[in-house]
Amino acid sequence: MRRLIQLLMLSSLLVASSMTMAADFSRKQRTMLEETQNAYGSTIRWGSMEDAVGYLDPERRKTNPPTEFELNRYSQLRVSAYRERSTASLPDGTVERRVEIGVININTQAERLVTVVERWRWDPEGKRWWQFNGLPDLWQGH
Repeated sequence: MRRLIQLLMLSSLLVASSMTMAADFSRKQRTMLEETQNAYGSTIRWGSMEDAVGYLDPERRKTNPPTEFELNRYSQLRVSAYRERSTASLPDGTVERRVEIGVININTQAERLVTVVERWRWDPEGKRWWQFNGLPDLWQGH
């Protein structure tokens, strides 16, 4: 029975890892995705949301840009942690990444964790990755 459980766990890990990058991305595209996601995460963690806007899909920025009010609202928060929890390639050629973000309200000093879903798409013309889900909603449930 124990052996069967080990085999099932191993097979599920293999299926999950093959699905993670199932899309037909080149090694260079995967490397660029990882670098872009790391830079975006660092910007969210240590930079400003104004800087993070530069990672958003240009079409999204054009049709639904963050307002000054929305950007100012982020100044009430400090990001204390930014951790990737999972990444998966989707059938439409995009990549979905789930991230856990630690958020501290500077007024109350209360900290909480928020799970955010990022969606990344490859731009073949610009040869880069864009995050098209928008800036993280750090007020979920509030």
